[in-house]
Amino acid sequence: MKVTQISEHIWSIKLWLIIPIHVWLVKEKNGITLVDTGVAMMAKGIVKAIERLQAGPLLRIVLTHGHPDHIGGLNRILQSNPVPTYAHSVEIPYMEGELPYRQGKKPVAYVQKGAVQPLGEDERGQLQAIGGLVPFHTPGHSPGHVVFFHKDDQVLLAGDLFSSKNGKLRPPLFTENIEETVRNSSIVGRLRPARVEICHGKPIFNAADQIEDYMLKYLRS
Repeated sequence: MKVTQISEHIWSIKLWLIIPIHVWLVKEKNGITLVDTGVAMMAKGIVKAIERLQAGPLLRIVLTHGHPDHIGGLNRILQSNPVPTYAHSVEIPYMEGELPYRQGKKPVAYVQKGAVQPLGEDERGQLQAIGGLVPFHTPGHSPGHVVFFHKDDQVLLAGDLFSSKNGKLRPPLFTENIEETVRNSSIVGRLRPARVEICHGKPIFNAADQIEDYMLKYLRS
């Protein structure tokens, strides 16, 4: 696995497994927030990377969504680091095996009931900041998919909101509702991050400059 500092407060951890898989460490005032946990074989390396940073303990885990390539390392990490873990409330029943991710498929329990708690919401139903990250609900790839924006570093940790190729935004792979996913990519135009980090691809810089053409292309097709 490769660990790379991508901004003042954020490190990327990448494993190449047919396609790249990225998770992220976010340095907080008193420790680390882990964004996604990758596949199971990444768990040990993630824990070691946190120790090597010497930036404090793992404080929490936040999940963009519950697909196994994003939460596969969760159980192993929690065994040695029993910290609070968060996902969107809509996503949790799918992760716990109450609902199937794909129509016609059987539900699969990827986590034990109660292991993941919902991200906080205000009285208007807007997701609340957690550590240095602000989450935004961006369903389509999965019902409770969220992205996390680090305002100070101007980095959007986008999970599977996109894939990328040759510096260009592309729709994510294995997506149930591409149209909804593309519509929700408008968050990039609102936030205008300097850097968009993608789980299964290379980062995109100044993605807001592409987003209008991207939405027109993939909403028409």
